Amino acid sequence: MRGAVATLSLAWALALGLAHSLPGKPGEAGLRFHHGAGTHLNDTEVASRCADEGGFDAVTLDEHGVMLFFRGDHVWKGFHGPAQLINATWPEIQGPVDAALRIHHKEAPGVHDSVYLFQGMRVWAYAGGRLRPGYPRLIGDEFKGVPGDLDSAVECHPEDCTAESLLFFKGGDVFFYDLGLGVLKRRSWPAVSSCSAAVRWLERYYCFQRVLFLRFQPATGQVPPGYPHDARDYFMACPGRGHGHEARRNATAMAIRDRCSGLAFQAFTTDDANRTYAFRGGQYFRLDSKRDGWHSWPLNHTWQELAGPVDSAFSWDKKLYLIQGSKVYIYRVGQGYTLVQGYPRGLEEELGITGADATFTCPHSAELFVIKGNSLRRVDLNLSPRSERLEGPIPHAQVDSAMCNADGVHLFHGATFHRYASVAELTASPKPSPPQNVTAVLFGCPH
Repeated sequence: MRGAVATLSLAWALALGLAHSLPGKPGEAGLRFHHGAGTHLNDTEVASRCADEGGFDAVTLDEHGVMLFFRGDHVWKGFHGPAQLINATWPEIQGPVDAALRIHHKEAPGVHDSVYLFQGMRVWAYAGGRLRPGYPRLIGDEFKGVPGDLDSAVECHPEDCTAESLLFFKGGDVFFYDLGLGVLKRRSWPAVSSCSAAVRWLERYYCFQRVLFLRFQPATGQVPPGYPHDARDYFMACPGRGHGHEARRNATAMAIRDRCSGLAFQAFTTDDANRTYAFRGGQYFRLDSKRDGWHSWPLNHTWQELAGPVDSAFSWDKKLYLIQGSKVYIYRVGQGYTLVQGYPRGLEEELGITGADATFTCPHSAELFVIKGNSLRRVDLNLSPRSERLEGPIPHAQVDSAMCNADGVHLFHGATFHRYASVAELTASPKPSPPQNVTAVLFGCPH
């Protein structure tokens, strides 16, 4: 699976369906995701990136959440910038590599946040950028029974594979290695084979077959309908290509997809796993952690039943409530999002309200707060039927959206937001708290 040597720059955007949003996804430094500054690509570099024989030998996240792309003797760190020689960072290895993976497993501090690079029969393990003592080792000694000359590898978390596991691909075989038990199981997945690279990203698993890719379920090997896709339409920035690339020519559409544009968001919420969602037009931005950064997706990529923008949102009892007009959609949050049977339903039927400018729930609370104009209302979600009661006035004539998390209550209006330590502080405040810039404070954009 070792590819030809690449000497030219290549930028990828792992934001499925949004190849045109390269700068607005995993971005620069700090809150801007540790992925380096943007680099202009010349025609030769673009031709190399978008060639039919493209693809990568291996893809993985490093211990800092930076995506690494390996091809031949080179590696691209993050989504921008030129290729670097592999041995400039890992001098013990003369590329190419066969496979790569990161183990992110806090319960096993000896291997937690280690990056493994596989070549032939051997494996190198790095922690903090340094080769761990005793490496390289034979792959079969490190992971008993796993063969050499692998095609690709990826870590599988317990919520997806029942136990912390590693998946190794070789030809048509998949080898499951249980990290805790040291047990190896061999499976055959006809739908997932010949993976030149594999990666887990934003809770989804991808198998790359050179310029094609497919998404798969890591416990069963099932592949959703419609795959494979061409990576150049989804993951790479290629001229004249891309999922809905015609829309990229519209400046308004581009601004909607740019988290730093300053355009108002219609809704914010945080779910039980501390993921933050920001909704604007037909897009949503999701933050899993500040390390991995904000990522933008089309609404119907995740919630296929939705048509049009989300007006307000909140989370409760491992479910995500998305409100559009007079209807509410309820999705179970787990391995993906599943629409609860019988939904959407009317707002008044489900929540006992007739409308809302903004809605929010606070962590570990069954109380839904509804903002209409300058009034705050409360709904007890544990009751049935539900009804709203007036909580009191707020020092804002109008808000676009609201969110409550561990940092307090946030009310959004245009390009600014106001923070309050609690609902009680909000209703007791005689005037708005000092405004803060949404893009600078929450999205890490330059002032």
